[in-house]
Amino acid sequence: MTQVHGASLDLPTPDGTADAYFAHPDDGAPHPGVLLYMDAFGLRPSLEAMARRLAGHGYAVLVPNVLYRAGRAPLVELPEHVSPADRPEIFTQLFPLIRALTPELAMRDAGTYLDWLAASPQVADGPVGTTGYCMGGVLALRTAAAFPDRIAAVGAFHAGNLITDAADSPHLLLDRVTAELYFGHADQDHSMSAEQIEQLERALDAAGLRYRSELYEGAQHGYTQVDTAMYDAEANERHWRALVDLFGRTL
Repeated sequence: MTQVHGASLDLPTPDGTADAYFAHPDDGAPHPGVLLYMDAFGLRPSLEAMARRLAGHGYAVLVPNVLYRAGRAPLVELPEHVSPADRPEIFTQLFPLIRALTPELAMRDAGTYLDWLAASPQVADGPVGTTGYCMGGVLALRTAAAFPDRIAAVGAFHAGNLITDAADSPHLLLDRVTAELYFGHADQDHSMSAEQIEQLERALDAAGLRYRSELYEGAQHGYTQVDTAMYDAEANERHWRALVDLFGRTL
């Protein structure tokens, strides 16, 4: 692990300004870029710590507030540790903001984020990786489909709703993807059932993609998020091993 530098910044977008966090090795050299997509709770110290940890493995990591149209992070008041009792009130406030981020808006933003990485002197030339958590896993997969020539690897952890009945369900975009993918599913996740996982894997096979789809037994949705009651230390460390291995092979 190398010494890293992290800082908050503002990214101009076609629809305003997205606040973000950027972490990179503090050695003056360019490193492969990574776009890290937040979970529903948003850009906050725990995600900044995740960015710094990934940067310590040799990556330049950008974490945007994807809900910037509703304001700067944090968009809602969060306790230091989110308990099950806190979740209903928090999500009552967050769900309208999340629903307002349509796939079209999200991918317009993704192009801006990728352009920023490509222009940064801290980022090496070539395709980047993306990883996402919860709703961020869906955004990571959509980004790989929208920008197949720019995304070499996708990590999606406790990502829900990868299979829906909608015409633009994420799994229907797999024929556009060229990246290698890794899915770390929580087996205690109502938003991604065993049947949905099987359907996703059939779609991945049909698309001929390189992927791994693994079930984290005993883990709940949100197992990587240390500031929530869903956090699972063992599952989180497994996620880090898988992610670093994925990016090491592909970036």
